[in-house]
Amino acid sequence: MVTRKSNIFRVLTALLLVLLLASCKSQYEALLKSHDVDAKYKAAMQYYDKGKFNRAASLFESLSVLTGGMPIDDTVQFYLGKSNYNYKDYYTAETNFSRFVEVYPSSPFTSEAAYLRIECLYRQTLRYELDQNPTRKALVALNEYINDYKDEEKERIDRCWEMIDDLQWRLDTKEFEAARLYYNMEDYIASRVAFRNILKDNAENCHREEILYYIAMSSYRYARLSVPAKQKERYMAFQDDYYNFIGEYPVSNYRREMDSVFRRSQKALGKYVGEVEDDKLSERDLERQRKFEERKSAVNAKTARDKK
Repeated sequence: MVTRKSNIFRVLTALLLVLLLASCKSQYEALLKSHDVDAKYKAAMQYYDKGKFNRAASLFESLSVLTGGMPIDDTVQFYLGKSNYNYKDYYTAETNFSRFVEVYPSSPFTSEAAYLRIECLYRQTLRYELDQNPTRKALVALNEYINDYKDEEKERIDRCWEMIDDLQWRLDTKEFEAARLYYNMEDYIASRVAFRNILKDNAENCHREEILYYIAMSSYRYARLSVPAKQKERYMAFQDDYYNFIGEYPVSNYRREMDSVFRRSQKALGKYVGEVEDDKLSERDLERQRKFEERKSAVNAKTARDKK
């Protein structure tokens, strides 16, 4: 049973906590407005050490107005960036570190500030389906950092290469998936052009094997759907793509499928007399072929009328 005395104790405890919080808040607000550099700096460091990074950042930012030209200014500016970084405000922290590296190139904190700027840029990047401008910006900064600090800690440089690999994968994958969209939509001409353009612009794309596979398959499916008069030249184009593929990836997981498709193309060209795997067109493929033929007939009919 709750007694009257226990209720009074709880009320007093709550009031005490409110007073303590109000006191702490008033002390913090007083520090923000204070011009006492030493007291402000000490409090900011204490907040930082306790993991109260938002309050530390506010104090360091307020303090930075007072310490310009003083020996501790680089320390204040550096910990302002680190406070924002630890608070996960990477956009503000990146701005802090960028300014720091520019203003204090000889500070003992410069190397770490340059590295943390890279981490901030990396953490602002998005998954590959979204805007990749932050990714490109981070890659430029990473390469600059490696060139400038290649003799620094190996662990940091190794981490930079890990970030580069991840970011490059995102760019490569975005290009690859955009091209594959044409293939999935069964626009095989656009698909082949898009995949070839990827390798033209970036021969080292991490999806190179799959790209060469889809180039060949786009050629084959386009030839398969073409009207008979056009099939020969288009099967020949597929065979060029097939040889390009197996020349680079002779033991690929796609090799069995590629060989099977190649035999079908040889059969269609009258160069293979053996049995081939069933290659029946789907209902969708048949409909597309019918439309190809209707389009060709309509064009031929119009041409004939124009000649009369």
